[in-house]
Amino acid sequence: MIEIRDLHKSFGRLEVLKGIDLRVTQGEVVCVIGPSGSGKSTLLRCINLLEVPSSGHVVIGDVEVTDPDVDIDAIRRRIGMVFQQFNLFPHLTVTENVTIGQRRVLRRDKAEAKRVAVANLERVGLSDKAAAYPAQLSGGQQQRAAIARALAMGPELMLFDEPTSSLDPEIVGEVLAVMRGLAQDGMTMIVVTHEMSFAREVADRVVFIDDGVILEEGVAEQVIGSPTHERTRRFLTRVLHPAAAELTDLP
Repeated sequence: MIEIRDLHKSFGRLEVLKGIDLRVTQGEVVCVIGPSGSGKSTLLRCINLLEVPSSGHVVIGDVEVTDPDVDIDAIRRRIGMVFQQFNLFPHLTVTENVTIGQRRVLRRDKAEAKRVAVANLERVGLSDKAAAYPAQLSGGQQQRAAIARALAMGPELMLFDEPTSSLDPEIVGEVLAVMRGLAQDGMTMIVVTHEMSFAREVADRVVFIDDGVILEEGVAEQVIGSPTHERTRRFLTRVLHPAAAELTDLP
């Protein structure tokens, strides 16, 4: 479904992506892990052209996203993205947040947009908050509303950019539960995450990125449980065993 070939992205003299090659098949869940600043979020943003790659190719289905003549709006309609911050409109109710994109972009009428919104709010467990405003929701509820908004557009692919990093630890689970459900339903997903237990349980494949390159990829049990690259081992020690990492002063 997705093929990324020799993808590069620079911001001025700073080269963030240094030749990424990645293929994702339909229905596959790929978790991307790595240290902060390694290029994970930039990779996601290049897939839906929130950032324009400096060079290389991104192909989704039979459409080359990096073709200068591509219809960017048409590409973005095929891709749902959930960010670290929820980006909900504070002056709109949850239902209005989920319907606004449908009406303005997909040109659905009010009744159809509301029907789709109701179905997706139920899907993420927020039916009882349909009339609430974002300020009346917990962080986990706001993120679930953001997921419902993305799903309402009928995407073929979902991109998640550390969707739980802004949440209190006790409510992370409710967002991950929704993502598990999407995976079980066969949604193609690329997830940038530090939630290693989620990656172990849900990912078909885990990709470790460091300094703009993929250093290691494979099934979750191999990459997280028995990494072959020394840099991957150091990173996972820091994430999974921070006290031990401090004692050994790992970089």
